[in-house]
Amino acid sequence: MMGDFGVEAKGVKQIKFTNWSQTFSCEPNLYFVPKDVEELREIIFLAKSTNKKIRVVGCGHSPSDICCTDDYMISLRFFNNVLSINCETNTIRVEAGITLTEINAYLDSHKLAIPVLGSVSDITIAGVISTGTHGSGAKFGVLADYVLDMELITTSGDTIKCSRDENSDVFLSALSGLGAIGIIIRLTFQCEPAFLLYEYSYPSTLGEVLEELDEELKSCDHYRFLWFPHTDCVSVQNNNRIYNKEVTKYTASQRACNWFWDYAIGYYTLEFAYWLSTYYQPLVPYINRIWFWLQYSRPKERIDISHKVFNFECLFKQHVNEWSIPREKTAKVLLELKSWIERTPNIYVHFPVEVRFVKEDDIYLSPAYGRDSTFINIIMYRPYGKDVSHSAYWDQYEKIMKESGGRPHWAKAHRENASDFVKMYPYFRAWTQVRKRLDPINLLINSYLNRILNES
Repeated sequence: MMGDFGVEAKGVKQIKFTNWSQTFSCEPNLYFVPKDVEELREIIFLAKSTNKKIRVVGCGHSPSDICCTDDYMISLRFFNNVLSINCETNTIRVEAGITLTEINAYLDSHKLAIPVLGSVSDITIAGVISTGTHGSGAKFGVLADYVLDMELITTSGDTIKCSRDENSDVFLSALSGLGAIGIIIRLTFQCEPAFLLYEYSYPSTLGEVLEELDEELKSCDHYRFLWFPHTDCVSVQNNNRIYNKEVTKYTASQRACNWFWDYAIGYYTLEFAYWLSTYYQPLVPYINRIWFWLQYSRPKERIDISHKVFNFECLFKQHVNEWSIPREKTAKVLLELKSWIERTPNIYVHFPVEVRFVKEDDIYLSPAYGRDSTFINIIMYRPYGKDVSHSAYWDQYEKIMKESGGRPHWAKAHRENASDFVKMYPYFRAWTQVRKRLDPINLLINSYLNRILNES
């Protein structure tokens, strides 16, 4: 039944949305924060009657225009409830607008945990699963791989339940579905008994890490490393589950010391140093080397609650680019990138190049579909909001990744379109067919999705 559109009065005008890194922004015609499913349906019917598009936004952490729109923007911040928890099956059922931070706190109180997390938890669960967000661990998939079932509202206003056993094509399309299949409202997520992580980080070299990579991946639960461009220096982070131990305790003086190194030096002084380098770029290699020596040249260890180890400080505003490649191409890609940086004049790039590992899955548009994958993330900071030239670095990185079978991270800015994705994803056509079936009027499309669907 069509609504009376009284919901239009609840839309807020003159809202400017800007993502966390302040690299993309938009001014939607109306901004909605529905209180319940019926109000969400009314917004869908209003959009159809006024010929407007809809995009759902989470916490705005994606460094791309994936959620930008000039029409209707919807926040599901009131869809943030835990609906049920089952400590026998280690599952939790939640509404789609809840953040990982909120889920982590609730699971802590029930002695459960999410098996793997990415860098941040101040993001919604729907955003996480819709963009292929991942952590690191050779035996662990993207977070969407732990979803057991979910409910969507389609552009017709209907609710669809889906899982691997029910409407499986919809399920495998909506996971890593870019918000284009329907609006996720509820889902069930597979957890595990709570665990601590023992984190051991130590210095190494890129050559040593790549030579020993296969063995290192087998030796721990969660393995990642940070390479410092313009050097051969690497910081390895090796995390393992640990039980019946205590969280590392710090004295007041130790906490003050940690703050000094992590923030006074690792954040504020680094931002100032990179800002200075915008006036004299040859400073960058020295900055990278000095900060490795100051912060990463000595082994460190700690034990803490799992999500406190998985998450880490992302520092100040930045441009980022991340692609996945088949795991066996890791050494080839990194050595090619290192060689290009070293032999190319006037190329100065920031640290780190972050390298993480993800298990293969069967999700249609997951960057880890059908293959064990390595995700390589590059970064160029924006000290005090100042843009730094990065186009040549981005171009060469994407060229190297693409030549090695790369796939871009959906949440991060990229330039690929349907003609590329057909080659990258065996089920891309199947995904577009499901999308067209559930959204025949393209209600959920924005400029980001237009680029993805465009074959020219």
